[in-house]
Amino acid sequence: MIFVGRDDCELMLQSRSVDKQHAVLNYDASTDEHLVKDLGSLNGTFVNDVRIPEQTYITLKLEDKLRFGYDILVIKMHNALTNFSC
Repeated sequence: MIFVGRDDCELMLQSRSVDKQHAVLNYDASTDEHLVKDLGSLNGTFVNDVRIPEQTYITLKLEDKLRFGYDILVIKMHNALTNFSC
């Protein structure tokens, strides 16, 4: 699990639109899927510009665009490795 937020998270984003603990990224080895879940953030988590529901895991696909508040990340997946780029 990778926690995303402004404070005490594995992936820290320095944006006022991102909550202290905003979202979580997870890998499910049994299904070979990468997932994202919003943790009830004020400004939302978006996949391809669509706000995802709170507390619900959403499956990510190659080249999906993630947005935490107003900050955008492009997720590129290669085999079992994930690279994050802003």
